Amino acid sequence: MGYEPELKLFINGSWRTGEGRDSFQVVNPVTGEGIADVPLATEADLDEALDTAKRTYPEWRATDVEKRSAILHKAAKLLKERADQIGRTLTQEQGKPFAEAKGEVFGAASLFDWYAEEIKRDYGRVLVRPPGQLSRVMHEPVGPVATFTPWNFPIYLLAKKVAAALAAGCSVIAKPPEETPGNTLAVAQALDDAGLPKGVFQLVHGVPDMVSRHLIASPTIRKVSFTGSTAVGKHLMKLCADSMTRVTMELGGHAPVLIFDDCDLEKTLDMVVPQKFRNAGQVCVSPTRFYVQESIYEAFIKGFAERTRKVTMGDGLEAETRMGPLANKRRPEAIGALVADAKAKGARLVEGGEPGDSGFFFRPTLLADVPVEADIMNTEPFGPVAVSRAFKDMDEAIEQANRLPFGLAAFAFTENGRRANLLGDAIEAGMVGINTFAISVADAPFGGVKDSGFGSEGGKEGLETYQVVKAIHQA
Repeated sequence: MGYEPELKLFINGSWRTGEGRDSFQVVNPVTGEGIADVPLATEADLDEALDTAKRTYPEWRATDVEKRSAILHKAAKLLKERADQIGRTLTQEQGKPFAEAKGEVFGAASLFDWYAEEIKRDYGRVLVRPPGQLSRVMHEPVGPVATFTPWNFPIYLLAKKVAAALAAGCSVIAKPPEETPGNTLAVAQALDDAGLPKGVFQLVHGVPDMVSRHLIASPTIRKVSFTGSTAVGKHLMKLCADSMTRVTMELGGHAPVLIFDDCDLEKTLDMVVPQKFRNAGQVCVSPTRFYVQESIYEAFIKGFAERTRKVTMGDGLEAETRMGPLANKRRPEAIGALVADAKAKGARLVEGGEPGDSGFFFRPTLLADVPVEADIMNTEPFGPVAVSRAFKDMDEAIEQANRLPFGLAAFAFTENGRRANLLGDAIEAGMVGINTFAISVADAPFGGVKDSGFGSEGGKEGLETYQVVKAIHQA
């Protein structure tokens, strides 16, 4: 099926097409060929969006919680009803297999449903005071919000920010990625069709540096939420400092996976291999650095390689495909360079290690005996490459897991309950999965420590990031 969306901006409650604006070519990563052009916002567009966000915020803030909830539930229902169409669009824009793309749409819908209910439970508290006096602690929306989201999970990460912000009572200007615009427009369409007041949610595409600087410089924007690289996150934080704009930063990671010799090895392999190659490894919490206890190391490598060979690479719209291409033409070359560096420094190439024959593909890859000084052990490949090395004991495993300045996600596999408790305490990460990869769910906080950012999305913590706390004392 061909590419269907008509790509537009959504500003002040109306859809804007090219109309003389510059544009960005959307490319299907399977073929490397252009499939559409998305219009890019001008400074005048951004000024109109800012004026609109400022104007609509007071009305939306004052809207009854039950009405806000009903609109978010309706948007979730529409996303689920349209999941097939949105999923096909996502696959053609980003490359992930259709089953993953459709699952991402349902994940986005679950966030709108969850925050539609959580806002009803957003309680303040009353402090103990002498008779005749009253002290209240209240949660209030922070104000108009700007969100910036990447191309690897474009609709899910957009929904994670937008659902919480709208539930809190904020107006939102969203800047999703230009590479994957069609599926994110579906969020704007669903909210509009669900009855969200015109202008409360707006969506703009544009040159990233220009858009971010323009929005952040405006006194209208009181909160910025960003998901992306650590380098860009630090740059945006500096921009926000001038206006004391609040920030949530979900930045890069390099997730360690500790495999202990008491795990169920076959079951563990059946879990870790599909997770490594999910979305072609373009996942901020993708399991990447595999540290395996010496006594089972070679068995792990053999089993991982056998499963890697069975990963079918191809067009995500084809039913047999289990891994699609990388998202853009820069990625195969960058990953190839990391693999070559690792081999030059002594790593053993077990599987893959080469780009595909066309498009932006890179073959599922396993590297063994990777030295610590290899670039890929210190830089997240953000691609379908698993790197592995053996460890002797738990102390060494924890030391290696915590060695880098990143601390987004980490994983461990062990059947020893006491060890599991100790690992949960000792690993420096915002999220730790022990015998599971299910760490990104609507009711749990998602965020990192160290250079992986700060603040959380998801759960009640995600709602609180779009709120300010006010204490009211009355005598």
